[in-house]
Amino acid sequence: MKKQNKLFQFEISLSVLNGLGRNLYRNFITVLGEAISNAWDADANNVWIYIDRDNNNFIIKDDGIGMNTDDFQSKFLKVGYSKRKNGKILSPRKKRPFIGAKGIGKLALLSCAEKISIISKTSNTNYVGGVIDNSDLDIAIKREMTPDQYSLGEVSPKLFDPYTQKHEEGTIICFEQTKENIKNTVPYLKKLIALYFRFSLIDESFNIFVNDELVGLNDIKDLSEATEFLWNINRLTDPYLDTLSVLENKPINIIDSLNMNGFVASVKKPSNLKITGTEEKAGIDLFVNGRLRERDILKHMPDFSTRHVASYLYGQIHFNELDGDKIDRFATSRESIIPGDLKYGELLKIFKEKILEKISDEWDKFRLSRDEDGDDENIRKTIKERRASSLYNLSAKDYIEEGNVEIKKWIKEQQPDAEFNIPAYVDCFLSENLIRKYIKEKQVPLTSPAVTEINEWRPREQQRKSEANISFDIREHDDDLSYLGMDFLAKVVDGNLHQQNTASLVRDAVEYKPIRNAIGHTALLTEIAKQKLRLVYENIKGRLRKLL
Repeated sequence: MKKQNKLFQFEISLSVLNGLGRNLYRNFITVLGEAISNAWDADANNVWIYIDRDNNNFIIKDDGIGMNTDDFQSKFLKVGYSKRKNGKILSPRKKRPFIGAKGIGKLALLSCAEKISIISKTSNTNYVGGVIDNSDLDIAIKREMTPDQYSLGEVSPKLFDPYTQKHEEGTIICFEQTKENIKNTVPYLKKLIALYFRFSLIDESFNIFVNDELVGLNDIKDLSEATEFLWNINRLTDPYLDTLSVLENKPINIIDSLNMNGFVASVKKPSNLKITGTEEKAGIDLFVNGRLRERDILKHMPDFSTRHVASYLYGQIHFNELDGDKIDRFATSRESIIPGDLKYGELLKIFKEKILEKISDEWDKFRLSRDEDGDDENIRKTIKERRASSLYNLSAKDYIEEGNVEIKKWIKEQQPDAEFNIPAYVDCFLSENLIRKYIKEKQVPLTSPAVTEINEWRPREQQRKSEANISFDIREHDDDLSYLGMDFLAKVVDGNLHQQNTASLVRDAVEYKPIRNAIGHTALLTEIAKQKLRLVYENIKGRLRKLL
């Protein structure tokens, strides 16, 4: 690399530069994103990222069209210069849609390192560039120097020698002494790039390498292999979707009139959304012209993001209209949409009402059909039925043998009854033990029929223990009340009311007893019996609340 003679200056007030750039971008992946986006816009075929963790440095190199002396001074160092000037929206060679728009993204380069060295060349020029030393820049800002009084430093050819071999055109940027130690491993960076820079995966002519390892779909295979269901919105074409070969249902196509496309997928367990080896968690992200503009858009839907189903979902929404009407909707950091933007708000509203609600309902149906937990807020089943179903399915796994279709069928047939009987038994257990506790605490005397019932069951139990050769205690406490069912317990607390032809706990308990006994003996109930039990138990529960 030849040494250059010309020195360059920023074309912006240094104090403004300080406010816009150096204190704005705090996310390392954002800085990588800006450099990758610039390479895309420059029609690069390849981007190479080299991480030197030991020295806390990194290099980004591309083989795009590069810059000559005039380009570097009047375009790169001119903050606010837009590639879309004069209505241009496509790159010159490959006709890619420009990602950059306002010409301030380059300021991200100032945010993460003490010293940034940049060189660039076109196919028929030598390298040009300069060094931005933040220590020197701090002094210049403090002295209120003007741009023409502060020049970029001279590039050290030796710094770039390892990276300029066979580099015919393009840009190389070296970041020295990053402000935060580079703790990110190569696998970590490859995963994040694969997640957030989709054009690297959907355009075969654009490749990203980290320490010479190609970023590809294989870097996020943990996520793809854990994906259970998929909804494709307006026929998105994406090679990532082709890797989802272990789906439990056929992909569902959602066609909507909104001019967007994308996909929403769900994983088997919420923990599957965490990207292995990183602190990142996959969510539903918004892309505009191929660039990530908002991570996890569900955070803007508090009434949906707190639902159980939301903890299973990830995906991408591509909505290029947010960047097509000359309105700058992107926050100064370029990492999110400006709060309150009407068009973005309309997108979120339609996406939630027309797409997410549909996905939520179908997800619940699919999960239940696979004997998995669904969405508790879906009225398809009550919470009690869902919890009973979950418990039943967990227990059923002890009896299911791989490939035994008949046993699976038997177990499946009994699931609806289990969803009723399990909570019905819990209701029985809770209500009877509560009333026993009440009788003890209030020292309510036992009735004569209750004593007779206890005296009948105690010897019967002892006889059965003897037949079973059991010498240990079965009941936790030697308690007379544990031998009484709801009917006798009700007669103890409800006094003489059981003799009256009026609504009372006793009358409800008497009606409750035969169905309660059937459930206690694991019988399957008729629909009429289930309805009767529901009605009577609601009465018992109401009376117990009042009693307690």
